[in-house]
Amino acid sequence: MGVDPSATIHPSAVIEDGAVIGPGCRIGPFSMVGPQVTMAADVELRGHAVVTGLTEIGEGTVIYQFASIGEIPQDLKFAGEETRLIIGRRNRIREGVTMNTGTAGGGGVTRVGDDGLFMAYSHVAHDCHVGDRVIMANSAALAGHCQIGDDVIIGGLSGIHQWVRIGRGAIIGAVTMVTNDVIPHGLVQAPRGQLDGLNLVGLKRKGVARSDITALRAAYQMLAQGEGAFQDRARRLSDETDSDYVREVVEFILSASDRSFLTPG
Repeated sequence: MGVDPSATIHPSAVIEDGAVIGPGCRIGPFSMVGPQVTMAADVELRGHAVVTGLTEIGEGTVIYQFASIGEIPQDLKFAGEETRLIIGRRNRIREGVTMNTGTAGGGGVTRVGDDGLFMAYSHVAHDCHVGDRVIMANSAALAGHCQIGDDVIIGGLSGIHQWVRIGRGAIIGAVTMVTNDVIPHGLVQAPRGQLDGLNLVGLKRKGVARSDITALRAAYQMLAQGEGAFQDRARRLSDETDSDYVREVVEFILSASDRSFLTPG
């Protein structure tokens, strides 16, 4: 067991042999850390948190009470193979959150980026790749193999279908089921998720130039009302724009996916 001498560990916590606890870590009462866990500097476990499996946790991440991090996938095909969960820096993982390791069939790694906020009882399933600065509100859930871009917000009680991709800067309203891919900076709402515009509030908050917002709005209208199939409209956009934001949307639409798209109504 490699416990840095500067770490603070409550006497009631269980740290199994083999775990690596970095400098400045704080392990609260009745928490459990498994033998293959690695914690970077200044990670904090509040009371009753469980971290197990082949799990790495980045510097400054805080895990709150009753979270279960690094448990095996909820996948009947899982046969006990060694898979991983990698969590980045400065995440806030609130009460009751669950994050599972990957599966051999999905690449073997579940990955969470930096600076995320995972509110109470949210769930990140096996083989998901979650970007930086992602917010998942209370009881939101990702099924297996989802890809979530940077700066995505997922509303409370929402569910994301397995293999779905959500592009950078998109926002998913509360109590929404998302079954198909969501373009970058898209706005999705309604019980059976519908692409209902652009995340204009998010774009403005990030200080995106007015010219790029105007270009995105024009691109959205073309995707909604242009002639031909959805991918054909995207290809035409790639020839007609000089906005990097629009190009990002085009590249997302034309890249490989296991799902179809939520298209503008």
